[in-house]
Amino acid sequence: MAVKERIAQLRELMEKNGIDVYMVPTADFHNSEYVGEHFKARAFMSGFTGSAGTLVVTKDFAGLWTDGRYFLQGEKQLEGTGIELQKMREPGVPTIAEFITENTPENGVLGFDGRVVTFGEGKNLATKLKRKNATVKYEVDLVDEIWTDRPPLSEAPAFYLNLERAGESVASKLERVRKEMSEVGANIHVITTLDDIGWLLNIRGMDVDFFPLLLSYAVVYEDKVDLYVDERKLSDEIKKHLAENNVHIKPYNDVYQDVKKFSGNDVVLVDPDCLNYAVFNNIPKEITLVERRNPTILMKAIKNEVELQHTIKAHVKDGIAHTKFIYWLKQLVKQGISEQEDELSASDKLVEFRKEQGGFICPSFAPICGHAENGAIVHYSSSKETSIPLRTGTFFLTDTGAHYEEGSTDITRTTAMGEVSDRLKRDYTRVLQCHLRLSRLKFMEGISGANVDLFARAPLWYDYENFNHGTGHGVGYLGNIHEGPQGIHWGIYRASEPFKHGMTMTNEPGLYISGSHGIRLENELIIRNTVKNEYGQFLEFEVMTFVPWDLEAIDVSILTSEDKYELNNYHKKVFEVLAPHFEGEELEWLKQATREV
Repeated sequence: MAVKERIAQLRELMEKNGIDVYMVPTADFHNSEYVGEHFKARAFMSGFTGSAGTLVVTKDFAGLWTDGRYFLQGEKQLEGTGIELQKMREPGVPTIAEFITENTPENGVLGFDGRVVTFGEGKNLATKLKRKNATVKYEVDLVDEIWTDRPPLSEAPAFYLNLERAGESVASKLERVRKEMSEVGANIHVITTLDDIGWLLNIRGMDVDFFPLLLSYAVVYEDKVDLYVDERKLSDEIKKHLAENNVHIKPYNDVYQDVKKFSGNDVVLVDPDCLNYAVFNNIPKEITLVERRNPTILMKAIKNEVELQHTIKAHVKDGIAHTKFIYWLKQLVKQGISEQEDELSASDKLVEFRKEQGGFICPSFAPICGHAENGAIVHYSSSKETSIPLRTGTFFLTDTGAHYEEGSTDITRTTAMGEVSDRLKRDYTRVLQCHLRLSRLKFMEGISGANVDLFARAPLWYDYENFNHGTGHGVGYLGNIHEGPQGIHWGIYRASEPFKHGMTMTNEPGLYISGSHGIRLENELIIRNTVKNEYGQFLEFEVMTFVPWDLEAIDVSILTSEDKYELNNYHKKVFEVLAPHFEGEELEWLKQATREV
């Protein structure tokens, strides 16, 4: 069935259900960053396969909103479908909420599947539509009626993290969560985000693209937990471990009926940015809701020493794989790049190197492999429509990661494909200076990413240059690769969370020259307590990524003495960690790649 036919069927169902505007986001029931095959409704309806986008259909218009990394792909995949590409944040393009508010008629109806829209988003739209006396119909999954061969929900088995891998028991975590519930006067806490449930109960799954997470809901009471999950995914070992913590297993979809049973005396803790709109609307209106951040968000952000040591082991594996990949790229240049080598084939090659490392689970996010001018698209996603052949004289940016049994990684390197111009070397060196300046920073307790970002950007700001993305984000432990609440960005409120010992962060400044090249340099860091004295507690960063910077891309003449010291120290550590895993020509190359400057 062609996309035009699907849109026509959708409009027929809209008319049948009295709906004027219908929205199909890219989401599952748990507000996950990536979704499994069953939840790719927007891709099915529009033909656009990028990982982010929202389809909005009216009686006479269909539009697909997506961000800058997918403009090229969107233009090609939407051609001839009758769906208009809406380039988010471009001049003259309304936001989704603005368009819906403007195009829903007086006394009209907006429809969507409330399970794939957050409480906060749904409430915002409903509030805006009230001004037009319009309403929201959220119990209608119209796509399901059209998608007759829809893939079933994942049936992949769950796996359990024992104490040697998790570092903290479920009993201890539940005690901490219940303490925070008590402090805000709540006796029930509804959790719908998969990484929070996975962390709390020490279980993982393979139900979401790129993230080892288990489709589930959890309701935490004062004396028990109800876990809503497909029981067939749980081994006897997992069931035993759950039972020991008074966790009751219930059918996955029963949560929608069970929340209706909350009584008038209950006080329920919910996170409006996480809870889906359907669960929220099924909670009786007389129930007192405490709307605040899930307690587990900060708890899981502060890693225990077991998690940190496992993550370092994962980074050693990833360092071996990624360094072998860079060697492979350099050999391509030396031997002559074949016409078959492009962004996609190189991305696949990097996955091959990772698979050679024991305990590889899967990539930790959709790879960003941008060559030459595509590297200037900050979160570029290469596809058959956009992939370009590799060539010399420019940069190849690879922002990738992996989940291993030990933990998760996120790394970006920008590789010079042969000799590059003085301008490119200057740009690379400035970004490296940003990275090194942040990496060596020492700071006091109470400082946040909003504060330290000023140091990271200063080398570019001195040249009146900047990059329009965060300098860093938290990283999950076998969970979401982008994890809050901490972040590094001077202009975003989420980056105001104070840094704490045990948090993990990325350090990834960049510079993007449209139509020419992009540079991003990313390591992962651990935030560590260091000296405590009469002035207070000081903290610093411990680097846990072990992959050389590209000396062929550096203009040494503009490095400061501090920069050189930091660079040489880092490369000394990289060589110490990686050398035992290399031999022959690869080892000789590694010696040169980590030599002193």
